[in-house]
This record gives sequence, C-alpha cells and structure tokens, in this order.
Amino acid sequence: MAPVKRPLARALLRLFAVQGSYNYERMLGVGVGVAEEPLLRDLDDGKYRPAVARGAQFFNAHPYLVGLAVGAAARAEHDGASPDQVERLREALCGPLGSLGDRLIWAGWLPFLSGLTMAAIALGVGWTAVAVFLVVYNIGHVALRWWALKAGWTHGTRVSIALHHPVLQKAGALLGPAMALSVGAALPLTTAYLSAPFPPWARVGLAIVAALSFLALRLRGDRVNGLRLSLGLAAVALVVGLIWP
Repeated sequence: MAPVKRPLARALLRLFAVQGSYNYERMLGVGVGVAEEPLLRDLDDGKYRPAVARGAQFFNAHPYLVGLAVGAAARAEHDGASPDQVERLREALCGPLGSLGDRLIWAGWLPFLSGLTMAAIALGVGWTAVAVFLVVYNIGHVALRWWALKAGWTHGTRVSIALHHPVLQKAGALLGPAMALSVGAALPLTTAYLSAPFPPWARVGLAIVAALSFLALRLRGDRVNGLRLSLGLAAVALVVGLIWP
C-alpha cells in the first residue's frame, strides 16, 4: 500500500465541502464519495471504479465526523472486504456518527463557546471575544475532522474501537454540563447588556414578556413552540411600532 499522508490530506480538504452536494436522495453520500476518492486511487482498475461508486451511495451523519466513515470504508476496500461488508459498514456508522456528533458539537462544543462569547461581550470584551471564538471553534472542529479521518483509516472495519475512544467519552460527559453552565451564565448577562439602552419601564415589560413566554412554553408546549411564539411576538411588536405615537 502506498504512503497515505498525501491522500489523507486531500481527503481532509474535500471533507470541508462534504455538505456542498447535499440532496434528499443520497444526503451526504456524493460528498462522502468525493472525499473518499483520493484514498482509493491506488486500487486496481477493476476495484477502483466500483469502490468510488459505493462511496457515493446514500450516507448521512454529522459532517464533522463523516471522515470516520470515509477512512474506514476506504481502508476496508484496501483490505479486500466484500462489497456487502463495505455497505453494511457504512449503514452501521450512520446512526452512531450522527448522534455522537450532535451531542458533542451541536449540543456541546458550539453552544458552550457561544455562551462564553456572549458573556464576554456583555462584560465588555468586545470583538476580541468574537475573534477568539472563531479561532478556538475552528481549531476544535478541524482537529476532530482530522482525528476522525485518521482513526477510520487506521481501524477499518474495526472502527467501533475509535467510537469508544476515552477522549470522546470524557468530552461527551463534560461538554453537556459545561454548555449548561456557560449558557446559563450568558443569558442574564446578555439580557442586561441588550436591555441597558432602554428605559426602566421597557425593561420591566421585557421581563414580563419573557416570563409569560416561558410559562407558555412550559405549560402549553403541545400547542406553543419557539417558532410560533417568536412570530407572534414579532407581529405584536410590529403592530405596536406602527400605532405608537
């Protein structure tokens, strides 16, 4: 097998565009196939085209962890796994990679850093907080993409070993409480920061609206959701703005 550092680097670059070909028929499948292609180029001619075609079939997972499937499927092709084995491997990875990525990123890393950034802005840090957020967040997700791709290539069909990596388990356990703490701290600070330019009576009104909205979502969650509540408040604000003297 030829050295894979350069093909892995090419695959990583293509992973950044994996969502560019998103569609309802194959979801991320075409992007996954494009990202996997550099790792398949040294296969025999008779195996290369079928392997590329398999890589572009239906696949859906978290975009930051999809490299785990790319590396694992490509390694399985090199190790001589049958087409059925490769397809079963891809199918088996969809659910775990989706739920793990949602828990780590969308419900952990992103809101955690967002909460810290909002709190920092409210405390007067300013645009520096935004710059730090962009640097730290992107370092984190690029590192995760690279780790996933390398781990998939290393383990191949035994990629479940990577999914049980201790760092992933600890990160999942820590990011949830950390996210809740940062967002919980950011909410009152951000509210005070945004409401500071308004007169006291307007701040009292804002507090009443927030309390009533919370009660509506809590008590009538079967009929009221965030979208309906936001649209309703926006409509009320528009009407008040039009008739206010």
